[in-house]
Amino acid sequence: MVPAPFRVVLDANVLFPFTVRDTLLRAAALGMYQVHWSEEILDEATRNLIATGRMNDEQAAHLMAAMRNAFPEALVRGHEAIIPSMPNDEKDRHVAAVAVKAGAQVVVTSNLKDFHPMPDGVEAQSPDDFLLDLFDLGPTDIVELLQRQAAALKRPPVTLEDLLTGLGKTVPRFEAAVRAFLDSDGEKD
Repeated sequence: MVPAPFRVVLDANVLFPFTVRDTLLRAAALGMYQVHWSEEILDEATRNLIATGRMNDEQAAHLMAAMRNAFPEALVRGHEAIIPSMPNDEKDRHVAAVAVKAGAQVVVTSNLKDFHPMPDGVEAQSPDDFLLDLFDLGPTDIVELLQRQAAALKRPPVTLEDLLTGLGKTVPRFEAAVRAFLDSDGEKD
């Protein structure tokens, strides 16, 4: 598969909620965009998963290893020297620097307030806005992705309805758009 030309950095806070992370990474695996991150971003995600009790050390290490293996080209290095020149909030400058180094057009983050202003050519988007953009580009592809995602979840089994309800807690406008599409598609049959 030819990699998508659209490059995106995922902030640690969008790697935290399972369902959103799974949807975002499945979209990247299908070539809808090129995913990027740094060791610092992955370390922050790991710390948060463990600190909240969502995963133990071993589970978090397994997840991060799986992500690194699935997306070996995602890891960005050599961005440290430009961190001080980033215009956004100091604690998230490292994420903006990863975006600049990777040539990314978007940083997907749940913390938009710390990503203003951004370097020229880089936009911060919420996961809801980003997934809506992907949906607008290929609604049928996204629905198929979500159907496969639901089918892959076995313990416990998850229906598409369950998956959409779960996504709606974090990305409600995306959930609503998918449901509207499914409803309109069902009416056409």
